[in-house]
Amino acid sequence: MEKSCCKYTYRDDDEKENLKHRINRIIGSLNGINNMIIEDRYCDDILIQLIAIDKSIKSLANVILKRHLNTCVIDSIKKGDTQVMDEIINLFKRLQ
Repeated sequence: MEKSCCKYTYRDDDEKENLKHRINRIIGSLNGINNMIIEDRYCDDILIQLIAIDKSIKSLANVILKRHLNTCVIDSIKKGDTQVMDEIINLFKRLQ
């Protein structure tokens, strides 16, 4: 059974592992960029890696956003809490 509310979201072990895997890949990429800077690598190479990390972070955010919309937001609306829409609007503004 899926439990969620506006301030807490239950995630099963598979979902947590997926998210942790994505985060660890991002951390590994950041560590790689750190090494590239220490090694005085060409700026273009570093920028390409930064762009890849940016896309990975956006992809992770989209996974979490989709989950949030499908659980927390729907649950809140079903309970009559339409203020959750203001939260979503503000969230979309911040994601741009």
